[in-house]
Amino acid sequence: MRALQPARGTRDLLPADMRRHRYVVDTARAIAERYGYAEMATPIFEFTEVFARGMGESSDVVSKEMYSFADKGGDNLTLRPEYTAGICRAFVANGLHQQVPFKVFAEGPMFRFERPQKGRQRQFHQIDVEVLGAAEPAADVEVIVLAAAILDALEVLDKCTLELNSLGDGESRQNYRAALVDYFGARRDRLSEDSQRRLAVNPLRILDSKDQGDRELIKDAPLIGDYWNAASRGFFAAVRRGLEQLGVAHAVEPRLVRGLDYYTHTAFEFTTRELGAQGAVIAGGRYDGLVEALGGPPTPGIGW
Repeated sequence: MRALQPARGTRDLLPADMRRHRYVVDTARAIAERYGYAEMATPIFEFTEVFARGMGESSDVVSKEMYSFADKGGDNLTLRPEYTAGICRAFVANGLHQQVPFKVFAEGPMFRFERPQKGRQRQFHQIDVEVLGAAEPAADVEVIVLAAAILDALEVLDKCTLELNSLGDGESRQNYRAALVDYFGARRDRLSEDSQRRLAVNPLRILDSKDQGDRELIKDAPLIGDYWNAASRGFFAAVRRGLEQLGVAHAVEPRLVRGLDYYTHTAFEFTTRELGAQGAVIAGGRYDGLVEALGGPPTPGIGW
């Protein structure tokens, strides 16, 4: 009889692996607690609508990568592909609006159906921090500094680069969206099929395309910084100033965006060249519209 193997895209955490895994999680948990973050967890599966609303119907995760199923009661459920939407759902469902700023740490397994490769599995583990109810640039600075402190404690910060950009406020983003529609619309026949679809639904998603033909067009696409208004420039300058004052080195990456509609202002990634093609170690941003999209009151948010 053939010996059974793990399902494709999953792996066993044997004792030596588990020791390293636990060390990373325990280190992150201890530092987050020092910064005033309380630990929480959400269910491993949620109603599919949580992620469809939370991540956007046009996102690759929702349209291609989610593990979704109908249970025996006929409910449409999805194994969580990320933590943020579930935490925001919990914030709304448990009536935590009076407890802001709501600062939480979470960790656990996530699930996405994609091609397994080095640094990318179908069941993978994430550490997550979120701050809900803080609109100030200082909150953005804090979550980034916390991320840097965790990487430093794990002795890998010197192998990472912090890339930073801003999506601006709603007005800036709408102006940028219009510029992208003009630019890519004039070159529609050269776009991949996926990007042609994104052009009609969410043109910012084109900037994340891995298609080589799309990448050539993206090189000359408009930059979002050219569409920031004064408020957006001021917010981004305050975030950069806060990082500089705390000694956190960073590089402005004008092509770094988040394609979902609720993202605003700060977007950031800690990246490395040590992992091959999948170089993002920590990625996050400000999402001031997400809680409202999930049925809650307008509530600013920032996390990774």
